[in-house]
Amino acid sequence: MKAASVSVESASIPKALEAEEPVVLRHQDTRGVVTLTLNRPQAFNALSEVVLAALQRDLDVIAKDESVRVIVLAAEGKAFCAGHDLKEMRKKPSLDYYERLFAQCSQMMLSVQRLPVPVIARVQGIATAAGCQLVAMCDLAVASRTARFAVSGVNLGLFCSAPGVALSRNVLRKAAFEMLVTGEFISAEEAKVRGLINRVAEPEQLDAEIEKLVVSIISKPRVAVAMGKELFYRQIELDIAAAYEAAAQSMACNMMNEAALEGVQAFIDKRPPRWPQNAKSP
Repeated sequence: MKAASVSVESASIPKALEAEEPVVLRHQDTRGVVTLTLNRPQAFNALSEVVLAALQRDLDVIAKDESVRVIVLAAEGKAFCAGHDLKEMRKKPSLDYYERLFAQCSQMMLSVQRLPVPVIARVQGIATAAGCQLVAMCDLAVASRTARFAVSGVNLGLFCSAPGVALSRNVLRKAAFEMLVTGEFISAEEAKVRGLINRVAEPEQLDAEIEKLVVSIISKPRVAVAMGKELFYRQIELDIAAAYEAAAQSMACNMMNEAALEGVQAFIDKRPPRWPQNAKSP
């Protein structure tokens, strides 16, 4: 799936690191659906410093754009993402460099989760190590039946500790640990059973399956989805009593929003809701 690039200021990317062709392509349609496409197919879309910076730049811009409703994270070529760029990493063997690199990656991953809109991973090929982590950090994931997943750093003597943070928040502990200590691939079907992805589609039906999710999401008020996403991830890290307290507060605030008031009134009146165009959080 080829996406058209959109010119965005790239001051956050050092000039020396800029590539001739964008490493991340950005396209936004009239519905507010943004597609970010990893564009290093010859390098299996590895997360180099340039790619991490480009993704961070785009995510930061999107976070401030209230016209955006959904993000689809896609990739060119046979691989979705093969993780970190090992050749680049091997050229700079110092603790300081590795600490900065992994901190940069962690910040980008957290930015995906902190966005006020859902992010859907479009996984057309293999997703390994930090690539599998990226799938796990997305809110939703749809994969081609031919896609495969692994956190395979242990095969190289590098335990996938950071990918394990995201993986263990998607799948059960023993299943996650097995993937981390064996480095073995699992199929798209197995990834769905384990909870890493939501849906599996035939390769030619991948975009159609994603479109079903997109249409459903954008039919809901943006403000309700944004409030719900923020609370969903916040309550997961709390004990159950604190989670209920946070959820109750969030629902009370949500109910005071004009979109929710309209939705409830429409239900009472037995009519379709007329969503406010610019409803904001109270």
